[in-house]
Amino acid sequence: MIGRRTLLGAALTTPFLAAAARSQDLTAAVVAGGTVIDWMGVESAHVQPRNVTVWLPPGYGVGDARHPVLYMHDGQNLFDPSRAPFGEWGVDEHLVRLIDKGEVRAPIVVGVWNTPLRRQEYVPADLIRALPAATRSELRALYGGEPLSDGYLRFLVEELKPRVDASFLTLPGRDDTVISGSSMGGLISLYAMMKHPEVFSAAACLSTHWPLRIEGLDASGLEAFRETLVETWTRVVREGLPAGSDHRLYFDRGDETLDQFYAFFQDRIDSTVRQAGWGPERFTSLVFPGAEHNEGAWNQRLDVPLIFLLGARQGAQS
Repeated sequence: MIGRRTLLGAALTTPFLAAAARSQDLTAAVVAGGTVIDWMGVESAHVQPRNVTVWLPPGYGVGDARHPVLYMHDGQNLFDPSRAPFGEWGVDEHLVRLIDKGEVRAPIVVGVWNTPLRRQEYVPADLIRALPAATRSELRALYGGEPLSDGYLRFLVEELKPRVDASFLTLPGRDDTVISGSSMGGLISLYAMMKHPEVFSAAACLSTHWPLRIEGLDASGLEAFRETLVETWTRVVREGLPAGSDHRLYFDRGDETLDQFYAFFQDRIDSTVRQAGWGPERFTSLVFPGAEHNEGAWNQRLDVPLIFLLGARQGAQS
């Protein structure tokens, strides 16, 4: 956690990190394990500027070993409780422990901060385009305008990933590049793999926010909305999924608070993925009874998606 940092000088003990600091004008700190680097106000031709936090695993840069890369959304919530208004995931603590136990490969984690346009940037544009006109208009009004997710993915793929690969000791290929997020971040993680299967080999989607809305409708209106939405979701996912032989996909959900509304959608999506030929070695969908929709719940079960994405056996499969 960044609240327990040893500051910049200790973080930049390797020649590689020292050179990176000079060339990138970054700030860095040693955390509970590994090193956190902040790029502040990263500009883009496609979306608003935002901060990006990069976590480097323990021992990074001592030799010439290269690392897989995990891209994660809502980056301010991953490492530092002082930056996370609703709690943090503890990604660094989880990974240090899993690396020490030999359960995952040591990754570089790229935490992309959200902005006030989070919902527009994370809602899949293909889904909105596929909805009937009336439903599409309702969601545009609810979400503040047109979806911005295609531009957000262009930022990740065309601008941020090249900078990360140029700045750090990455394994830049598809088989070593994975993505994850929760809630709306789960939606954009799935969408990233669907739209850019040449870049991302796997996605982990926690508490995926399929319903898009749960308020503002009476009982009959809500039922009609849910049926329209789930039919559209299944069609968009079926048409957009990459080959199951080349990619991997993880879903999970709880059954309390907001997650209690997800089973109706998740069951249909799971059936769609399995019907597309994704076997259990490539596709997992789990339920965590009693889990709520918050960072504390995702922190508690984070080992499971991290091992799915980065487990040592995945390196052998790639």
